[in-house]
Amino acid sequence: MNRPLRVAVIGAGPAGIYAADHLIKASETVTVDIFDKLPTPYGLIRYGVAPDHPRIKEIVNALFRILDNPRIRFIGNVSYGVDVKPEELNRFYDATVISTGAEKDRSLDIPGIDLQGSFGGADFASWFNGHPDVPRDWPLEAKEVAVIGAGNVAIDVARILAKTADELLVTEIPDNVYQALKSSPVTDVHLFSRRGPGQVKFTPQELRELDHSPNVEVIVHPEGIEFDEASLEAMRQTRHIKMCVDILQNWAVRDPRDRPRRLHLYFLQAPVEVLGENGKVVGLRTETQELTGDGWVRGTGEFTDWDVQAVYRAVGYLSSALPDLPFDTTTGTIPHAAGRVIDLDGEHVPGTYVAGWIKRGPVGLIGHTKGCSGETVASLLEDQEQGRLPLAPEGDPDAPIAYLEQRGLPITTWAGWQLLDAYEIALGEPHGRKRIKVVDRDEMTAISRG
Repeated sequence: MNRPLRVAVIGAGPAGIYAADHLIKASETVTVDIFDKLPTPYGLIRYGVAPDHPRIKEIVNALFRILDNPRIRFIGNVSYGVDVKPEELNRFYDATVISTGAEKDRSLDIPGIDLQGSFGGADFASWFNGHPDVPRDWPLEAKEVAVIGAGNVAIDVARILAKTADELLVTEIPDNVYQALKSSPVTDVHLFSRRGPGQVKFTPQELRELDHSPNVEVIVHPEGIEFDEASLEAMRQTRHIKMCVDILQNWAVRDPRDRPRRLHLYFLQAPVEVLGENGKVVGLRTETQELTGDGWVRGTGEFTDWDVQAVYRAVGYLSSALPDLPFDTTTGTIPHAAGRVIDLDGEHVPGTYVAGWIKRGPVGLIGHTKGCSGETVASLLEDQEQGRLPLAPEGDPDAPIAYLEQRGLPITTWAGWQLLDAYEIALGEPHGRKRIKVVDRDEMTAISRG
């Protein structure tokens, strides 16, 4: 190749940004354009993580420093497969890294899950984070709410539902979210985990944050605090599981405090049916589980009906298939070999790679994403060295921008994001808030484009 390598990254979340970082550190000449369907960068960091997490700012600061590199361009408001097709990207880039993540809710196949008042945790997170492509209103009408799941998303959903709106006012929640939470009549949030405390998926930090609110009493119901040999081994081998178990055991035996709202944690309770009347949720039925000694559980035939008026499932995220790319509907991932996209015949799709959750499924923390992107970039650079990358016919860095603008697409840029970022921070300053998010896509785009 007689010119610098040009790479397109699809998706401006952590996986895509880390892929760009690995690329520019590996070569002093490579340039990277990161595309996103949203006008803003950061993906689920901006639109999937609860706004009351203190570590968000630290992560965003790290990603900001990467994106601020002049050899990386952010190009927002461009939807892959709609606004720009794979064959169009191949005109301008020698390789494409797909890192579109996962933002849909994984389904839960039990009777009644589609009743009015049954929601997906990922949808709820998009709403309370001000995602521009979800409705502005959310029906917060239940006094008692069930949350199904044992991961960080379930914890986030339960905590946001249980907290008072005024506690969240110091964060960057949009005004429509604040107003809706302020009128919520909720008194009790019930979080159900199918397995025992030795199999939880949340982190100790996430768990501790449940207990930080002066208005919410966290109650761990001791009936499900049980351990088998696999649980004990997990606690011996994995420090964060042992820390979570210690926290839960301490909460299970402490004296209750008088607080206006309660957040209940139940273990060894598997949802089997969402109960309804006249098309609306009126309860949740669970079956008590028992540990089988190998880290799994089985039903006991003992059922309990819980009086709740809303149910939120937080049983995992799911990626979406992309046009003209293979997709495994079972795992919700793009088939790959060390990050190289593999077609139905088992052959590498030339110049096409995958990173992040759409590569390995929605598991792991930010650190795992960094390593995952590193593996993908290593494969890409090896293919370049071996002459396996198709050379893009139009290598001019200005060509893709000119092409998109020629078609009338209102793209946003890194400089535009800094304008919007400053605007949101300024909106929050008079109210003593970190920022007030702009929610409307057209408004975000207009501010970004000056």
